[in-house]
Amino acid sequence: MGRNFLVCLAGCLVVSTVWAQRADNRTIIGAGNEFLSAGSFAIRMGQYDEGIRLTHLGLTRYHPSQKDRAAALSNLCAAHAAKGEPDLAIPFCDESLGVTTRNWRAYNNRAYAYFLKGMLSEATFDLDTAAAINPNGKQVIQLRGMINEVGLRPSVIMEDHQ
Repeated sequence: MGRNFLVCLAGCLVVSTVWAQRADNRTIIGAGNEFLSAGSFAIRMGQYDEGIRLTHLGLTRYHPSQKDRAAALSNLCAAHAAKGEPDLAIPFCDESLGVTTRNWRAYNNRAYAYFLKGMLSEATFDLDTAAAINPNGKQVIQLRGMINEVGLRPSVIMEDHQ
């Protein structure tokens, strides 16, 4: 995986929460919560540790709306996944999806974390859910290609000769 994808994962997947029946592609940048806004920006810029720190501050110092809370938790998931920390990422996506099950970005972020762990069936399941909500999300399409590439890698079978 190139660094460009990791930056795109965090930058492209942060802060949108879906609340309507169909996918909503708006980016919600912590309206009224400067810590969530700054955290989102830092994550998009690839400054994951600072983005994580600011997002945690935004979640603890303020009482964000449910929409902003779900988006912030999804951002934390994206940042940890982009840092290559899937075991830290997954619980944040789980918590975000506990707030709303219509957040395609949280499903996509968790799919990427599962992908990093080599859990391709779980990644595919979450990616299918993200695609059902937002079939045209470029991150969904990009991650689908990455999962398919792993599944199509040739393998060599060695035999022992006695």
